[in-house]
Amino acid sequence: MQSRSMIMGALILLAQSAHLYAQPKFVRDSTSTSLAGNASLLPLTLQQALQAAYAGNPGLRAASQAIGIAEGGRLQAGVIPNPELALSTEGTDRRSRVETAQITQLIELGGKRSARIAFAEQERLLAVQAVNVRRAMLRADVMAAYLEALTAQERVGLAEAAIEVASRATNAASRRVAAGKISPVEQTRASVAESAVRLDLTQATADLKSAKRKLAVLMGSSRAIAQPLQMPAVEFAAVPTMNELEQRLTMSPQLRQAEAQVKRQDALVGMERSARAPDVTVTVGSQRDRERSGSEAIFGISVPLPLFNRNQGNMLSALRRADQARDELGVEQLRVYEEIADAHQRAEVAQLQIDSLKSEMLPAAQQAYDAAVTGFELGKFGFLDVLDTQRALIQARSLYLRALSDRYRAATDIERIAPATSAESTTIFKEHLQ
Repeated sequence: MQSRSMIMGALILLAQSAHLYAQPKFVRDSTSTSLAGNASLLPLTLQQALQAAYAGNPGLRAASQAIGIAEGGRLQAGVIPNPELALSTEGTDRRSRVETAQITQLIELGGKRSARIAFAEQERLLAVQAVNVRRAMLRADVMAAYLEALTAQERVGLAEAAIEVASRATNAASRRVAAGKISPVEQTRASVAESAVRLDLTQATADLKSAKRKLAVLMGSSRAIAQPLQMPAVEFAAVPTMNELEQRLTMSPQLRQAEAQVKRQDALVGMERSARAPDVTVTVGSQRDRERSGSEAIFGISVPLPLFNRNQGNMLSALRRADQARDELGVEQLRVYEEIADAHQRAEVAQLQIDSLKSEMLPAAQQAYDAAVTGFELGKFGFLDVLDTQRALIQARSLYLRALSDRYRAATDIERIAPATSAESTTIFKEHLQ
């Protein structure tokens, strides 16, 4: 027993030292293995999924209509009030009645029209920022769904690789049982372990189909995605530093929307302030007296006296709304900073786990299992040793996928709050801003 343990330990140490930095086999082969049936299809990249979502997502299209609505308000805000035409007759006798025709025009004073235009323009810019937020949320949702589907795809690859591992152990046990070297109970154990792994594959396949359906809905399609997914290595090659993320926060769609809300409320204050100035109504017309057979010109002007209503209530409300918008901007700044710091920390921890698993634990577990199976086939180890190393290998691969999933979630949270600066993300709806 002692000699067997020494041999087992030596083989594991040899595997760890010889393959410390080897790439884990299931990481290399999982995509090609799990997608053998889709080998003729080109992979769907993350960028392609995003472009399809931008073009086909009905929620984004519906949100974009707010820009057109605001542009209509901007057009209406610049319109001058219509003049009024009034016709009147005094008396019923055609020979003695007095006929009057006059045109009345309201003249806005106090900069009402310009203040109204400024407010409508801020309404339009706020609508643009709201659509940018919706687009950023859609981008993050698509990324999350894509990476969830990609993780499910990797899990299918893991399950298929685990079946290969379990099948190898079952075949080895069968040969030794046939040679009369071990009890048939060992073969039963191997078969049970293989059946459990096949059940995992069934569940992983169902999860992959569900994740792809969710991604297809975000892309604006009810058809299931048949294409394999491709690892977005460029987007997630490195975790941004906290300084970089703080700089990216200045372009955060949520913060820019809150800032646009502050400007809108300031414009509302200006509009309510302009409403305190009374408007002037000018009247021009002509009056004809048929009895005297003569006409007279009519000129008039009316100005309301601001004795009681000086729009003081609306002015106070607008000032308080402006203060409220500034306070909400401060709250939003603290919220996004806390969320970006949390996502950054989770991304760093997950990346450290991934690096450690890929460079140390996964290669060592794979080589320890290979050594145990080889030793079992040669009669040096018992089947329990094979099962122990098999469980350790599957556990290491599961830990890798969990860390990969955590890394993906942290990356999508970062993109949701502080999108990467790029032509695609900084020129959102640029035509509406011009």
